[in-house]
Amino acid sequence: MLFFAFSRDSFQQALINRVGQCVLTCPTTACYNGLPIDKARSLKIGGNLRFFGDTFQFSKKLGNRRFWRVPVMDGEFLCEDVFGTVKGVAGGNFLIVGDSQASALAAAEAGVAAIRQLPGVIMPFPGGIVRSGSKVGSRYKKLKASTNDAYCPTIRGLVKSELPAGAGAVYEIVIDGVDLPAVEEATRAGVRAACRPGVLKITAGNYGGKLGPFHLHLHKLLG
Repeated sequence: MLFFAFSRDSFQQALINRVGQCVLTCPTTACYNGLPIDKARSLKIGGNLRFFGDTFQFSKKLGNRRFWRVPVMDGEFLCEDVFGTVKGVAGGNFLIVGDSQASALAAAEAGVAAIRQLPGVIMPFPGGIVRSGSKVGSRYKKLKASTNDAYCPTIRGLVKSELPAGAGAVYEIVIDGVDLPAVEEATRAGVRAACRPGVLKITAGNYGGKLGPFHLHLHKLLG
């Protein structure tokens, strides 16, 4: 599993919560670190979750790696003491414009299925598909993002719409990866798989360089 966050400072507690609520609670699971350990960039995960053992937890060291054995009702939950982190690439995306909800959703599901076969990437939204794509900024000053009105079919007459004639629905696939090549390969696979009947257009969110240094140009990727 891959986890992403904007800040390493907030990452540790978020990851403790995720592992504690979703992995520790799941029958038969264990949790191991899969990245190189750099003390300045490491997160103490098992070392914090061990307290769930209520003093009955045990430590085990294998080589330079420390693990915690936490007693649970089906045996033990084994979790590594510290986890490594690296800088990744988040927010790669493409938009699937379909003539109906059904055709756009079928195309998005096909794109997700293709991307899931590739290493080093995740799609962080439910089922890998986003219905509520966003733009930077809002008419409400306190909001940093708001609905991507240019791709909302129900208000195309009220805004500067980017929708072609006959468009009935748009879905977005967002991709996070361990590096830029992984996100590029996932984008290629997802776009090609999403080329299905009823799809009128495939494009991508363009935020004018405001959301990071990486730009993935679809024509160049698929050329």
